[in-house]
Amino acid sequence: MEKLVLIDGHSILNRAFYGVPGLTNSEGLHTNAVYGFLNILFKLLEEEKPGYLAVAFDLKAPTFRHTMYDAYKGTRKPMPEELHEQVPLMKEVLTAMGIPIFTREGYEADDILGTVAKKAQAAGMEVTVVSGDRDLLQLSDAHIKISIPKTSRGTTEVHTYYPEDVKREYQVTPEQFIDVKALMGDTSDNIPGVPSIGEKTATNLILQFGSVNGVYEHLSEVKPPRAKKSLEEHRDLAELSYKLAKICIDAPVEFSPEDARIGDLYTKEAYEYMSRLEFKSLLARFGDHVKKEAAAALDFHAVTDLAVAEALFQKAMGSERTGAVLLAEGPEISGAALCLDGQNAYLIQKEGFLTGEYLAEKMTELYRTGHVWTLGLKSQLPFLDLGYGDTVYDAAVAAYLLNPLKDTYDYDDLARDHLGLTAPSRADLLKKLTYAEAMDQEPEAFLSFAGFLGHCAYQSGGILMEKLEAEGMKDLYLEIELPLIYALYHMEEEGIAVKREELSAYGEKLKQQITVLEQEIWDMTGSQFNINSPKQLGEVLFEKMGLKGGKKTKTGYSTAADVLEKLAPDYPVVQKILDYRTYAKLNSTYAEGLGNFIGPDGRIHSRFNQTITATGRISSTEPNLQNIPIRMELGRAIRKVFVPRDGFVFLDADYSQIELRVLAHMSGDSRLIEAYRSAQDIHAITASQVFHIPLDQVTPLKRRNAKAVNFGIVYGISAFGLSEDLSISRKEALEYINQYFETYPGVKTFLDGLVADAREKGFVSTMFGRRRPVPELGSANFMQRSFGERVAMNSPIQGTAADIIKIAMIRVDRRLREEGLESRLILQVHDELLVETAVREKAQVERILSEEMSRAAALKVPLEIDMHDGKNWFEAK
Repeated sequence: MEKLVLIDGHSILNRAFYGVPGLTNSEGLHTNAVYGFLNILFKLLEEEKPGYLAVAFDLKAPTFRHTMYDAYKGTRKPMPEELHEQVPLMKEVLTAMGIPIFTREGYEADDILGTVAKKAQAAGMEVTVVSGDRDLLQLSDAHIKISIPKTSRGTTEVHTYYPEDVKREYQVTPEQFIDVKALMGDTSDNIPGVPSIGEKTATNLILQFGSVNGVYEHLSEVKPPRAKKSLEEHRDLAELSYKLAKICIDAPVEFSPEDARIGDLYTKEAYEYMSRLEFKSLLARFGDHVKKEAAAALDFHAVTDLAVAEALFQKAMGSERTGAVLLAEGPEISGAALCLDGQNAYLIQKEGFLTGEYLAEKMTELYRTGHVWTLGLKSQLPFLDLGYGDTVYDAAVAAYLLNPLKDTYDYDDLARDHLGLTAPSRADLLKKLTYAEAMDQEPEAFLSFAGFLGHCAYQSGGILMEKLEAEGMKDLYLEIELPLIYALYHMEEEGIAVKREELSAYGEKLKQQITVLEQEIWDMTGSQFNINSPKQLGEVLFEKMGLKGGKKTKTGYSTAADVLEKLAPDYPVVQKILDYRTYAKLNSTYAEGLGNFIGPDGRIHSRFNQTITATGRISSTEPNLQNIPIRMELGRAIRKVFVPRDGFVFLDADYSQIELRVLAHMSGDSRLIEAYRSAQDIHAITASQVFHIPLDQVTPLKRRNAKAVNFGIVYGISAFGLSEDLSISRKEALEYINQYFETYPGVKTFLDGLVADAREKGFVSTMFGRRRPVPELGSANFMQRSFGERVAMNSPIQGTAADIIKIAMIRVDRRLREEGLESRLILQVHDELLVETAVREKAQVERILSEEMSRAAALKVPLEIDMHDGKNWFEAK
């Protein structure tokens, strides 16, 4: 028999909305319900293998059930806004996939499903009805199966029901299920039911008397007396509830099986939706179709002849704009992608006379013309002879500036976001193959990959530059972000030396301390247990020891850091546990982890990422050298293993309170500006002014509290957050914040203005024009909106500080090279620059650091630098 799957659109979308953690794409569009729905859909298709498929939705127009219910109740519970906005989006996606949508004015989706299911059964089809609504169980029949998906934490299980399954689980037949619902009611389905009658009583009554009518025919026999009395008084509700619960199976819905026959679901239009919504795990399903569609629209050519390659390079040199990418991974060049017009793209393969050296030389020459757009310039620089005087436009960096909320800026992202083109991703084409493997095993796929790379770099160039100029970020791109690529590459190339034997010794110290702490914790708790097991730890602390403040979860007591940190001041054993975790993390991440990254040259070459953070900050990975601990003495000691080469010392220069200085400048608050101009201790002067005490009477505690307020204001801290940080009441924290804003009214005006501006424009900007979208401010969710307000307040400050340190990096790195010094910038950690400095050049490097960092931006307050030197990073910091 042919099989039809019918889906209850609103019900499954609702289930998915609550079952999948909140997702948004980089446009700020809520996507979790659509994502969950599609996962359920694909799971059903794989398991059911139907030939026919349709989805039914309610219409906004009131149905007869709405009218009956509203006459009784007045209003229905509104749909959450984040879900409401996904309903039309879901319909658009289904339409793009060619899946028919059934609606009928005056009828709910249940009625459409019931009618179509019965018609399909009568036509000899097997039917599966998919809904999260148990009301649909009444439709269960010999050839109609009801499937109810249950989604939790992204995982979906489907429970299926034929009549015997309904009988087994609910004790009644599918037809009697209506009567049970009529008596017990269902608030989630807006069925009032009869007061005082629950599911157990309703089921027993229907089993005894067969139906609601049977119950009323034998009302004198009903027990218990309370149920009898309620039934007598509320017969109108029982009858109304029956009408609300009963699904119409003869609605005026036309159905022909051919209307629901499954065609090609993986269309280009559907792929574009998946790309826009950033459902990367689903994109692979569309790969083959998209490859054919996209490749058919463009001409890609493989070049293996030297004369042809020479002619192409010569033509590229004279072009107004060229798309070019040197295809290199690891130590090996595989080829070069070129595009000189909107139709043709070329893969110049490394073959014969077309050696890696030849390609590197020709690409260097081409890049120096100043009209090349590429993708991933930093990864190509190891093979090219380029420097600060060479302007090469990186399209990925431009796309990042235009939307810093995305997580990737590959050629397929550019195609979708800026060219209106659907392009298969690298994973679609090459799977997990390297360039060299792909050239050998999948030459056609590699040609397509190279062709799309070159084409998207070429086509997006002019568009991206126009958008940057329109949004006021052209100078930011040209003067900061493009030169930064060279500074980051130079730091990666230099790396930082690590003494492996000292790293091992540091690890042994940590292990000893871990062992000591472990024994102390066991002694204090009176039992030996696995401290790394949250379940065992929770049982020991909150059950055996009876500590107050435990939070019970489904899997046991929460032992998360925030829970333990609240308990630590009152329970010494909890502080020991927090210390144990810290040392264990230090050992695994640094003592053991760093050793894996030491190269043959004895140095760690971390990767510095330019397009990761939304604020513009640089991040470090493989390994993360920006997260070296500084709070604990033993944590800071890890810096001792980082050393300069022989004849060199480390010079470490750190901006002093740069974000507070940026706040003073951008807010224009006269009192804050004066405090910095007069070189006063900003935390002490804030304490004096906020707490209304003479400066010479500010205690260390008052200064610490003022410092927490100063930095908390920068990060949009709430009274709750400040109370947690300072271990004071929320009321007291609120008074601190209010007193701060009374002291610095310009700051309050500035921060409020940022939030208001972000609500109006949808973004905030740094001093240098960097934009940070704030879609969270439009959320109906209070927590999301509150987060958006903090982002709006913090991003311009943190982003401006990030811009300033980038400018300083570029200028310091450039001067070290231009002045012919051996000293090299090797590390940037937020507001800190580390230079491996030749001893004989120390005075000159100090001057360069001081001049370039202090002059990186013209603020209303001075940019002050703290500078130290040392024989290792610990000493220099």
